[in-house]
Amino acid sequence: MSNGGDQQQQQHGLHGPDGAPGRVVVVTGLSGAGKSTALHALEDLGFFCVDNLPTSLVQPAVEACESGGITRIGLGIDVRVGSFLAGATAALDSIRTGRDVVILFLDASDETLLRRFSETRRPHPLTTGGSGAIAMLDGVLLERERLASLRARATIELDTTRLSTHDLRRVVIERLRPAKVEVPRMSTRFVSFGYKYGIPLDADLLFDVRFLDNPYFVHGLRELTGNDEPVREYILKNPDALEFICRTEQLLSFCMPRYASEGKSYLTVGIGCTGGRHRSVVLTNALSDSLRRKTGLPITVVHRDVARVSTSGVPSGVGEGMAGAPGVDLRLAQPGATPSEPRPASDTSVTGGER
Repeated sequence: MSNGGDQQQQQHGLHGPDGAPGRVVVVTGLSGAGKSTALHALEDLGFFCVDNLPTSLVQPAVEACESGGITRIGLGIDVRVGSFLAGATAALDSIRTGRDVVILFLDASDETLLRRFSETRRPHPLTTGGSGAIAMLDGVLLERERLASLRARATIELDTTRLSTHDLRRVVIERLRPAKVEVPRMSTRFVSFGYKYGIPLDADLLFDVRFLDNPYFVHGLRELTGNDEPVREYILKNPDALEFICRTEQLLSFCMPRYASEGKSYLTVGIGCTGGRHRSVVLTNALSDSLRRKTGLPITVVHRDVARVSTSGVPSGVGEGMAGAPGVDLRLAQPGATPSEPRPASDTSVTGGER
């Protein structure tokens, strides 16, 4: 009998790929206590979440998810479902067979709930729609009464009075993380870019490396990029570049773990030079490699502008005159002009080129 029952549960998708029963986490509790934050944390753990679901749709929704191979489901149920709330306990009983059902009830002090509603300038759901509550506190008290049956059946109760949004997220992840699911880690992205094409709009931190000597003005390096060894050697032989890497690495190795512990999911660090092809590429590669080893955080690298070809720069060759005149020193075209010593390969001596 038990084997047949297990096979039937497998056919209905009640078990995950590892044979463990499917898990349904029901997030409920007082409005303003952090239900949205809890559902977002579940999503970060790989749960498929549905908020404000009428209780009559609980069983069909769970079965529909399982038929599609989804075995971790989060449901948000609270007083917003109105008259459907009366059927909440029966609806939850209907999905318990063959599943791990967890009811997470969130609460906070009356003072905290009133303050949070005041800060967000949102009305309490029971002060509108003819529910009988005429003041915010009346709505909170009435909500406590209507949620009493769900609270009595709660698997986990959390008082969020003294918890920040980030603290609540951490607690939910710690309490509800499946055994074989890793805690979500902050994803860090290093982006090299050229200021002439605009800064990355999603950058959290920006570093400008245009103070370094520009390989664009060095014969034989202009056509290469920061991914090429000659350019890398040219830039990293500059003591200022090494000092920048050292100081920036110290700053980021201090900040990045703290951003992660605060609950930040994404961090984008932009490193820019003029065209985004030489200096920023070399320093982005060097910093990301070092910080990946030091912090252990996942770091991806994007060279946004490395494939761009400048249309306003100076062409390569002996002369560094107007674009479109390769290898010609235009000073010799003036009457009476005499040849002069070639100018140094420095971006400070060229007008109109990249800097």
